[in-house]
Amino acid sequence: MTSHNMTWISYPSKSLSFISPEEIEAFIASQNIISRLMHCYIAFFVPTGLIAGLCILIIFIKNYLQYRVIENLDLLLLHFTISNIVMIFLSFTVITRPDYLEATHLTCNILSFFFNFSYFNSQYVLILMLLILLLKRFPPRTALRATQRPILCVGFVLIYAFCLSLTEALLVGTDNYLLETACQLDPLFAWPEYEIIKFTFGFGITSFLQILCFTILFAKAAPAEAPALQQHFRTYPAAYIISISIFICRLFYNIMILFRTTFKLQKSIGTPKNELVMNIAEIVLFCESCASLVFTLCFHKPCKDEILKVIQNCRRENTANNHLEIPATTTTHESGSQ
Repeated sequence: MTSHNMTWISYPSKSLSFISPEEIEAFIASQNIISRLMHCYIAFFVPTGLIAGLCILIIFIKNYLQYRVIENLDLLLLHFTISNIVMIFLSFTVITRPDYLEATHLTCNILSFFFNFSYFNSQYVLILMLLILLLKRFPPRTALRATQRPILCVGFVLIYAFCLSLTEALLVGTDNYLLETACQLDPLFAWPEYEIIKFTFGFGITSFLQILCFTILFAKAAPAEAPALQQHFRTYPAAYIISISIFICRLFYNIMILFRTTFKLQKSIGTPKNELVMNIAEIVLFCESCASLVFTLCFHKPCKDEILKVIQNCRRENTANNHLEIPATTTTHESGSQ
């Protein structure tokens, strides 16, 4: 694979080569939209996602300490939760929008490595979850016994994600590593192969596996003792809801990644509108990480049961406090009348 000279590339908002008032107005409008979206994400999605992630971690750890056992699906969801929390923390790089984080090529490459590691982790752990749910409905006789050892599967996903992330780090390029640049988690100055590899292994293959799992689930006849398909969805709604959410959001993001690759191959920097849509796609990707944690907290049965238990305990305490306050108020009125 040959090296590429990417020193020519820059963001349209940094080139400032406007020749008409319409282009200036379009630039200002795009900057305003990016800024508002960033503030909305930081104000609403980030706190919600981090609180949901923290609650999930507390619930899983508490249940493990109490029962000294963790279900296969719970272990994968725990791994998925940690990956998404890391992605949310890395998403703080958008806080400077509509401007970009200023960092050296080396620092940007390191941030990109951890972002890709979390990205690939969450994507392939989701595939493992779907596979485990598929095997719950269609129990295997001999094949795929390894999925009954989720720690082994998680270890394989970690190694695989690390190798993919390391490959992506090499494709960012090693030239000018101390030079300051405008940094995104998927760096603009990365080689075109960077986006192609990311699309292929981070979306194309995983999306095919997701569609395959859903096709088997709907098309294949289940054993006689298996519950109805609707009952299966009601029992494990979290993984399926997250799967649909991730597919939609990452489809949008990966389409924009491919568009950016075509601009690189054409030696074009694009327009402010292209930059706007790419920034929107990036924020949508981060919103999906927050939403996935909320879906896990609200729809995964152990998490949902624990939340309902906390709400019921709070209601009982409020009711008990109200009963204690009423006699005290009555006694005060009686002493006053005497």
